[in-house]
Amino acid sequence: MSRHQASKERKAGKAHSAHKGNAATAASPASASPTGGSAIEVFLAFLKLGLTSFGGPVAHLGYFRTEFVDRRAWLDDKSYADLVALCQFLPGPASSQVGIALGLGRAGWLGALCAWAGFTLPSAIALILFALGVAQWSALAQSGAVHGLKIVAVAVVAQAVWGMARTLCPDRTRAGVAVVAALLVLAVPSVTGQVAAIVAGGVAGRWAVQLGHLPVAVHRDYGVSRRTGAAMLLLFALLLVLLPPLAAAVGMPALSVVSSFYQSGALVFGGGHVVLPLLQASVVPNGLLGNDAFLAGYGAAQAVPGPLFTFAAYLGAAMTGTLGGWIGGLTLLVAIFVPAFLMVVGALPFWEVLRRRDGVQRAMAGINAAVVGVLAAALYDPVWTSAIHSRADFGLALGAFGLLVYWRQSPVLVVALAALAGWLLAL
Repeated sequence: MSRHQASKERKAGKAHSAHKGNAATAASPASASPTGGSAIEVFLAFLKLGLTSFGGPVAHLGYFRTEFVDRRAWLDDKSYADLVALCQFLPGPASSQVGIALGLGRAGWLGALCAWAGFTLPSAIALILFALGVAQWSALAQSGAVHGLKIVAVAVVAQAVWGMARTLCPDRTRAGVAVVAALLVLAVPSVTGQVAAIVAGGVAGRWAVQLGHLPVAVHRDYGVSRRTGAAMLLLFALLLVLLPPLAAAVGMPALSVVSSFYQSGALVFGGGHVVLPLLQASVVPNGLLGNDAFLAGYGAAQAVPGPLFTFAAYLGAAMTGTLGGWIGGLTLLVAIFVPAFLMVVGALPFWEVLRRRDGVQRAMAGINAAVVGVLAAALYDPVWTSAIHSRADFGLALGAFGLLVYWRQSPVLVVALAALAGWLLAL
């Protein structure tokens, strides 16, 4: 080989190595910056999903991946999986938090608000209209169709318990945590009992649950600094701690309800179904809303797309007292979603550090198991005890459960059939 050929090969090898290095750097960056877009684009994309996304939070995450990873290519699969992992870790509605973060990454702070509004307002408006109909025509709350909605709530919650127990309680330790949590909630039927069960589950998980290490994923840059994230988390904590004593000192019933809904949005792990007992304890025992109207609205919430947390809009519109109507519905809708917004935006800059901690992961595993127990207790009281009064009621609930779990029918179809069956049974 000549000296000239050897020199050419060395240069080619260096160029090839540099190309490989650049390709590797491009393929696995330390962080990925958000892609520019408009807030209108974000709103319209999420409005379409808010009008069509039935099936609960897991289905919503599937819709999001199809729309924003496959179709629009706003982010890649690894970044999307990382984001979903974060939102599953946080309290609050996971699908809504994923949407908020996607809007934030696409169009900044205004994009985050537009993503939330587009995904949330269709179902919230529908439920407020339903609440106003129940309030205007009192006979509607006692109708057979509304009783059918209450019965289908039994099937929906049972489906949630069934699916979550299989996923979140895979061993004896976590199954035991779920059983103890259910017993605690049944023994102390209030918000205190539910929060105590979740805290106890976290403590038990931290010291008793064994998990493998999670793989470290590349974290996408959503344009939020650690200082801003810390400020958001501090605001979240201050509102959580200060709202209850402030409401008690001021003596305003409306502020007390807002505080309760903020706590419900801040302390719930596992999605919309789990918030049911917290909201029930916030509005039914103090007479702000009757239990029949509560369960009728919960049944109606199954028939609309979007996040189940919009049930808060129904409660705010239907309750009596200082709140009620459109103002009450929109006020409580914002109150229950504010903690989700603060938590996901605040946590994004710190997610890489948090997810590496084994102790945090074990505590979350225990909390998730406790959530199954809390939901199982809610399945009995208030859902079952308020809806199932006869063999026909039980048969309708069993049929709805079969359609949802084994025949995998659309929830909106099952809800419509249950309302029709309830109306026919009342004739």
